[in-house]
Amino acid sequence: MLFYFNQRLIRRFSIILVAIVPMAIAIAFWQQTYHRQEPQIETADNRVTQVSTVNEPIQPIESVVQQDKTKVALGDTLFHEPQLSHTNTISCASCHNLSTGGVDRLVRSIGVNGVINSVNSPTVFNSGFNFRQDWDGGAETLEEHLDSAIKNPQRMASSWAEIIGKLKRSPYYVRVFNQIYKDGITSDNVIDALATFERSLITPNSRFDKFLRGDVSAINEDEKAGYRRFKTYGCVSCHQGVNLGGNLFQKFGIMGDYFTDRGNITQADFGRFNITGKSEDRYVFKVPNLRNITLTAPYLHDGSAATLESAIAIMAKYQLGRELSKETVDLIVKFLTTLTGEYQGKPL
Repeated sequence: MLFYFNQRLIRRFSIILVAIVPMAIAIAFWQQTYHRQEPQIETADNRVTQVSTVNEPIQPIESVVQQDKTKVALGDTLFHEPQLSHTNTISCASCHNLSTGGVDRLVRSIGVNGVINSVNSPTVFNSGFNFRQDWDGGAETLEEHLDSAIKNPQRMASSWAEIIGKLKRSPYYVRVFNQIYKDGITSDNVIDALATFERSLITPNSRFDKFLRGDVSAINEDEKAGYRRFKTYGCVSCHQGVNLGGNLFQKFGIMGDYFTDRGNITQADFGRFNITGKSEDRYVFKVPNLRNITLTAPYLHDGSAATLESAIAIMAKYQLGRELSKETVDLIVKFLTTLTGEYQGKPL
């Protein structure tokens, strides 16, 4: 009888371990290896930390972020200006269309002369909250990202000498830059105006933000259940903060070898390793944010997940070592639909 009792305890303990180990590993990985910092709003004084307002791992977006309105307006024009590309055919908005969630919805974006980018373009909305820019975190600031994009042969393939020459031939740009900046049209000023505009691209007032602020009726019972499972299964260990991501690096493939299973490994798949050269950074990426995620398919750095359901299944398998039920996946998708916010007071 004692032997039977002990065997029964062992079986129960094994079941518990199977349930909690993947989540514990994910949380431990989050706490150990990769750098994390609190989400920030970069305003006119550039570094203003958003204070936590609710006792949840996810925080609502503040409705107003102060920016210089004249710079925002100029940056908006420049964001849609094809003259920033070598061929005068590609603008920032070509890959980051504000009418389609801040992305182009392509597997990989197309740069000048039809050159295909090496990774999927992430959304530009709420990018000011990210602690680094780009999938590999190669740019520490929006300014660095913009300078890189201008020169990148897969994107704009241009140079500042070429761009400044074009803009100085425009009476409009000469007048507006001289009104805003003492030294007129310079590369630093172009970048400053663009970065200021991009920091204004926040999407507050999602239904989930309203729920976090106390409106319990803002999301329905299925969506609440999806959020509970999002936390229970450990998704929130990487996707948290004001942007539900964008504030830490993580290895893609903690519980399985995604890249071997997928095949056709490219240089872009090495992720952060391409920046640091450190072996431990191979296959490490900045965790993407999940704001407005239902609008920004396809997913992952390689654009290989065409649907949210597919992306969730891949993440569960390779990051948590779990196979989720259809019910759980459907509930998590329902939760993610509540993350779509507003831009300039209008729903995205």
